[in-house]
Amino acid sequence: MSDPGPPTGSDTFGLPVVHATAYLTALREGGSLPGLVEADDLGTYVVKFTAAGQGPKALVAEIVVGELGRTLGVDIPDLALIEVDAELGRREPDEEVQELVTASAGLNLAVDFLPGSVGYDASFDVDAGQAARIVWLDAFVANVDRSARNTNLLVWHKNLWAIDHGACLRFHHAWGRPEAFATSAYRYDDHVLAPVGDPRSVHEELAGQVDEGLLADVLDLVPDAWLLPDPTRPDPLAPPDAPAARAAYVDYLLARLAQAERWLP
Repeated sequence: MSDPGPPTGSDTFGLPVVHATAYLTALREGGSLPGLVEADDLGTYVVKFTAAGQGPKALVAEIVVGELGRTLGVDIPDLALIEVDAELGRREPDEEVQELVTASAGLNLAVDFLPGSVGYDASFDVDAGQAARIVWLDAFVANVDRSARNTNLLVWHKNLWAIDHGACLRFHHAWGRPEAFATSAYRYDDHVLAPVGDPRSVHEELAGQVDEGLLADVLDLVPDAWLLPDPTRPDPLAPPDAPAARAAYVDYLLARLAQAERWLP
């Protein structure tokens, strides 16, 4: 983690758990209004709040895709769970931030802040193999948010880091038949790294690492509360509880892996 300090966090859910101590500033580049926050481990994090945008489902996608990508050799900032006290929001003068932070009291998602990082552009020389890994991962999880308009890639210490995976795994916004997600094509023409990295060149290697055990381990990192059906957005096909949801995510992703020839270029 950035600014390493004493290991005060616990790992109740498999990810480190830290506690927010100060809200520094809102990051307004995206629509979900993440915030830069200091925590009690002396780290600085980009915090994504449960009450923002698509709610906890976006945070589920961040964990699943982020930890899966890390296993597959993609550089992704470390993740943690962060406890946010409602009082932290009440101290903020910005009314929008105040409402968001207060409504998100409890567990939220913290992404390690990469100080001095800059947004990727075409002037950065990308290794073809690394680009291929990112493109393959994005195609597998159906990431629609890695375009030239919004790369969601950072350059830090001369390496390329992938961020912002909340738009992946679109099936969990309206549960249905796994086959629909499994066989859907992927738009490589809109992916910023598609001209650099060929996902077929790494398919055999990466697909060989993804199995039921790995996916189950990744889903175990997600807090139960974030996997429960959303009462404000009723979905009759949503899994009824956290264990059923974890099994459903695994089934959907294994089904997509089995249909790779439908989404590889």
